[in-house]
Amino acid sequence: MLGVVDKKARPPLAYLLVGLFLALFASELNGVLANNLAVSYHTITTAATPISEEVLKLIPVLFYATVFSDDRKTLLNISAAEGMGFAVLENTFILLQAPQSATILWALIRGFGTGLMHSLCALIVGIAISYVKKKRKLFYTGTFAALSTAIIYHAIFNSLVTSQYQYIGAVLPIVTYLVIVYFLKRQRKNKNL
Repeated sequence: MLGVVDKKARPPLAYLLVGLFLALFASELNGVLANNLAVSYHTITTAATPISEEVLKLIPVLFYATVFSDDRKTLLNISAAEGMGFAVLENTFILLQAPQSATILWALIRGFGTGLMHSLCALIVGIAISYVKKKRKLFYTGTFAALSTAIIYHAIFNSLVTSQYQYIGAVLPIVTYLVIVYFLKRQRKNKNL
């Protein structure tokens, strides 16, 4: 259907699909890690999955920025779409694995918390790449810094939602999202002046 939709809608739609595929791939990869590492479920979710998932989400955004365009608006759109696609399939997969554990609290944490967290982590990388792509000296270190930030944020979120502080974990992405929206709107307003 990418050939049917408007040309401007193709990259975000394609990256939504890429995010769905990445979630499926990450699920298999994380399963292999869990089976081969002799550590607890908590350790896997707080130490291994943030790294594997954020590296997987970085690769397509980095590919787009280096091959097609480093336009900031496009990178923000495809990054957010990729994160949304990832979160949708991950949440669906988890729900299908354990439907008995689905409660209202679970749905709120998974929907607003995890859904936003994956999109925000991808967005952090997209924003950073849009800046450092134009500055060759900062490209490698800036990309690594953005990836590290996304991994740390993801790990903090996973640590909180699997602890007694799960409410803080659920609210963290919402607060982060509101702060990012505020600064992006403020930046757009300053550009229009």
